[in-house]
Amino acid sequence: MTTPEHPYATQKQPGQDIAGLTWRGPAIGLLDLDAFFTSVEQLDHPEWRGKPVVVGGSPEARGVVSTASYEARKFGIHSAQPSAVAKRLCPDAIWSPGRMNRYKEMSNAVMDIIKAVTPRVEQVSIDEAFFDITPGSYSAQNPIELCQTILEKVSKLGITASIGLASNKALAKIASELDKPRGFSVVPPGTEELFIRDRPLRALSGIGPAMERALHKEQIYTLGQFLALGEARAGELFGKAGITLHQRLSGKTGQYVSLPHPEKAKSLSHDETFPQDLTSQKEIEEAIKSIACEVGRRLRKKGLKGKEVVLRLKYTINEAHTAQAPLLHATDNEYDFAPVALRLCKQLWHPGTPVRLVGVGLTKFDEEEMPTEQLTLDQMQEEAEKPKDRHPLAHTTDSIKDKFGKSAIQYGRDLRFKNDAPKNS
Repeated sequence: MTTPEHPYATQKQPGQDIAGLTWRGPAIGLLDLDAFFTSVEQLDHPEWRGKPVVVGGSPEARGVVSTASYEARKFGIHSAQPSAVAKRLCPDAIWSPGRMNRYKEMSNAVMDIIKAVTPRVEQVSIDEAFFDITPGSYSAQNPIELCQTILEKVSKLGITASIGLASNKALAKIASELDKPRGFSVVPPGTEELFIRDRPLRALSGIGPAMERALHKEQIYTLGQFLALGEARAGELFGKAGITLHQRLSGKTGQYVSLPHPEKAKSLSHDETFPQDLTSQKEIEEAIKSIACEVGRRLRKKGLKGKEVVLRLKYTINEAHTAQAPLLHATDNEYDFAPVALRLCKQLWHPGTPVRLVGVGLTKFDEEEMPTEQLTLDQMQEEAEKPKDRHPLAHTTDSIKDKFGKSAIQYGRDLRFKNDAPKNS
């Protein structure tokens, strides 16, 4: 079914019975949900079907595009694009701020479909997952037939997906991008080198513009040429990153998908981008306090306590600065960590500098409960002035917000930014 001129097959190519292929060796699939967020919006809003839909931040509030429907992509709209640019490209596009809970619900339903086929599922994002369906390991059924079954069941949810099937993760990922949307591309065992021979370098995840330019200087323009370069030479040119990429492409790694295991959260943060720059110290400090309250609420909801505060300030769309500082004790209380974030602000911000984004976060959740450094004079003063226990108040406000919504209780600092309608960056 394959020839040197045509080393792979897809379900959209007529006259090819890919289901009849006998598969030998590892079978790794990569499922990628097509324009996922906008597909869910079009599912829930039938009147939006066939129309350009964009999920992302407001064009009037310095937002960015999260996902664009295929109808919107025809106008040049793409992910991570400034919303204002996208709006100029397609003024009639339908905009949605997004509904993450709904997207997670649909994502979980898709993952359940895959897990019904194999226990080895590695979800790499809300809309993407690797899965191992190696014959004889988890099913007697042909891997190609299993993938077709998965695609059919996903379509019954009202959304679509594309799958790449190969002998390793890297090639499965490349294959999944070939025939979107509703694609199913297969790299049969033994055709791997033919499959990658003429593919552009950037088709391999991990090769960016800088590496591509460096490879061009070496007269390397395709993945086939990169493979022929050899692992040792790739290491000489790019160090460990070059070796890793070469091993992925050659199939030395990525032939197995591990059983899923719950991962501990490493950090929790909340960012807000403001339609108008914050320019005064008072505005910035009030923003930090307001965001810290949201971080504290989310920490308590997840049962997490952190020992390090991180503050992030963004001055322009391309310029961001971050600072962190240890806490005396692990905490989930904004009354404990907000003062430290305010102190970090003095390190990052200089009067007169406009701030477009403020972010506050906590990390080091599994550190031992012990001071990380001696108290400074400022910290001792803060400890002396700090109320003995503000947890009851924090938990009370949490319960009210959980029941009646986040706007049920607001401080004056929150109302200061309410009219500006800040959005998550």
